[in-house]
Amino acid sequence: MPGRRTIAFVVTEDWFFASHFLPLARAAVAAGHAVAVVTRVRAHRDAIAATGARVVALEAERSSLNPMAAGYAAGQLAAILTALEADLVHCIALRGILVGGAAATLARIPRRVYALTGLGLIGARRDAAGRLGRTALRHLIRGPLETARTRYLFENPDDAALLGLDPADTRVTVVGGAGVDPAAWTPRPLPAQPPLRVALVARMLWSKGVDTAVAAVRLAREGGAAVALTLHGAPDPSNRRAIPEATLRDWSRDGVAWHGPTADVAGVLGASHVACLPSRGGEGLPRALLEAAACGRAIVTTDVPGCRALVRDGVEGLVVPPDDPAALAGALARLAADPALVARLGEAARARVLAGGFTEAAVAGAVLRIYADLA
Repeated sequence: MPGRRTIAFVVTEDWFFASHFLPLARAAVAAGHAVAVVTRVRAHRDAIAATGARVVALEAERSSLNPMAAGYAAGQLAAILTALEADLVHCIALRGILVGGAAATLARIPRRVYALTGLGLIGARRDAAGRLGRTALRHLIRGPLETARTRYLFENPDDAALLGLDPADTRVTVVGGAGVDPAAWTPRPLPAQPPLRVALVARMLWSKGVDTAVAAVRLAREGGAAVALTLHGAPDPSNRRAIPEATLRDWSRDGVAWHGPTADVAGVLGASHVACLPSRGGEGLPRALLEAAACGRAIVTTDVPGCRALVRDGVEGLVVPPDDPAALAGALARLAADPALVARLGEAARARVLAGGFTEAAVAGAVLRIYADLA
């Protein structure tokens, strides 16, 4: 088939690929490409294989900062890419780019797509160590890991700038996160008020600002606002930013309830008025916000890269500074006092998803055009 390529996705965790990128794998297979997903395999092999992609196991701990461990993983991966006869390597997330880019260099594969899904802790830190780390990453990714046939995929324009790239550069594509299927995430009638029901759906990490949300709800309630917060998600045991379960259980009082992970995010959003993600930064474009917007829910989030790429203050939701419980409490109190505003913001959020390139189809189309360009 003309233009057919063997595309190897490199991603550290199978759950991350399964939760965000199955539509992209299906689109690549449907376009006639041979697709392999190289990842640490745990519980999601079958879900990935159902797209028509081949699943290849690679054991590499994403939390490890040991350069020797990363080098060993790159050597393993280079052998896998060579055996697959990969024409193009699509590296997902920061560690996937570092290990996958090094492996592609070893395997002499110049066609690469570097998909940065946020900078994590190194993007959230605003101290000297964070600035130094971002500078080092820019010089590494834009230096020895870059080829003339490297293309960059970002979920927000801020991350492009951090790597010294202009979003208008022909090598750069900015997409609406992983995209969302608006037919699968549909609005439901808003529950009655009061109280204002706020849902925070995310991994229970300090970087997500969960503690800020808890403090804000308590402040809002102390000020007389009828607000209730539900937390939905589990701590990530391999992430050093995970919030201890004991802390989450301790927070479950005074209008706050931690429910653990949920398989019914649409149901959670349907029972809520507002989706809240007070992230401290390091995001690409949070899928939780895309899903909430598609469900027609008003969003309260922070003025950090990724979150502000979707939510405009006063249009699809309210945007407050990170690490500011008082500002977040004020935003929640404002919504608790104005049900019409809650409804209006939710309607605008749904419209933004439909019109702004945030659907799975729009994202897959943009990525397939990159593949065609590299071919």
